[in-house]
Amino acid sequence: MTYTIREITRRTGLTASTLRYYETEKLLGPVRRDAANRRVYGEGDLAWLSIVTCLKNTGMPIQEIRRFVALCGQGDATLGERYRIVLAHRSATQARIDALQKELAHIEYKVAYYRAACEAGTEAELKRREADSAEPCCWDFLKPAPDA
Repeated sequence: MTYTIREITRRTGLTASTLRYYETEKLLGPVRRDAANRRVYGEGDLAWLSIVTCLKNTGMPIQEIRRFVALCGQGDATLGERYRIVLAHRSATQARIDALQKELAHIEYKVAYYRAACEAGTEAELKRREADSAEPCCWDFLKPAPDA
């Protein structure tokens, strides 16, 4: 099956300019052209766009994606190197997820804090409890409210 650039943008959510950029940057192989010189994408292009988008969305720099794509084009001789690249990227992605989980816990604390302050109509008691305790005062408010 083949797709126009418009169909690919609808399927992937990528813009036409992003698709052209990926092609220019060699993140995607040369895209076939029809008789009117319009790009014609195939299933293989969709698969590559999926890989490239995943790597980009998870923080891999463009130059590293380009290197990975180039290695893929070299065949089985580069399997070990590609494996090391995706292992390192998985590790870096997991580290970012772990850091975001810690940040999310802080946000959850603030949600509980402000919910409790809104219910009390003031922050005064919460601030006093925080000052008197080494523990955050609002962890007990992380439980769903009775009316939730």
